[in-house]
Amino acid sequence: MRRKIVAGNWKMNTTYNEAMDLVAELKSSLTEEVVGETGVIITPPSVFLSDVVNELVDNPFIAVAAQNCHEQDNGAYTGEISAPMLASLDLDAVIIGHSERRQYFGETNASCKVKIGQALNNELAAIYCIGETLEERKSGNYMDVILSQCAEGLEGFSEEDMDNIILAYEPVWAIGTGETASPEQAQEVHAGIRAWLVERFGGEAAQDISVLYGGSCKPGNAAELFAQPDIDGGLIGGASLSAADFTAIVKARTEA
Repeated sequence: MRRKIVAGNWKMNTTYNEAMDLVAELKSSLTEEVVGETGVIITPPSVFLSDVVNELVDNPFIAVAAQNCHEQDNGAYTGEISAPMLASLDLDAVIIGHSERRQYFGETNASCKVKIGQALNNELAAIYCIGETLEERKSGNYMDVILSQCAEGLEGFSEEDMDNIILAYEPVWAIGTGETASPEQAQEVHAGIRAWLVERFGGEAAQDISVLYGGSCKPGNAAELFAQPDIDGGLIGGASLSAADFTAIVKARTEA
């Protein structure tokens, strides 16, 4: 049975004090009643990860993930962070292939596949991001784009590997723009992804893989999105920087 999950991607936001204040607020607001069976993940900037993990070491409701990792274990890659480094901090997961990484840093499906392998090899769950641009949406071939990202990024991984891979559909045209795919648009894509997962990994495995929605999900639209049968949760951007908004989204997922 696939898990309900809400992950907060803080991106390049918060100073140290702001980050720690936000963690304290989340510890207070994300109670057992609010979280229920929902898996909650936060992804602070890398420079704060160690202190955030230490702050949450006794908290059973909030997992911590990184926003990216490098393709190699180590080496002369100034400024980069490897999966073994992240694992040594007792992190739970890492985001791979976010659209901003693809757009600004040239990440490809092939490089994402390598990074997913690095995550799994270091006992980190991988949150693999897929999604289409506005041009691809308007062209009508958006499902081809999305399923190519699935096929190429997940090439070679087994049904067992998928136990530790979460997919996140993020329509690029709805990230940071205030635009949101309608629940029907989001469900159409999620259903298409689920059908591909059935074909690739089998029906039983496909029903255990969580597929999150990642396009401007907010407290006002979360319940309607989460009511869709193939949307298992959200990868939350801007709203994750507000403890009140993020908590409201988690509550909406728990109650859906």
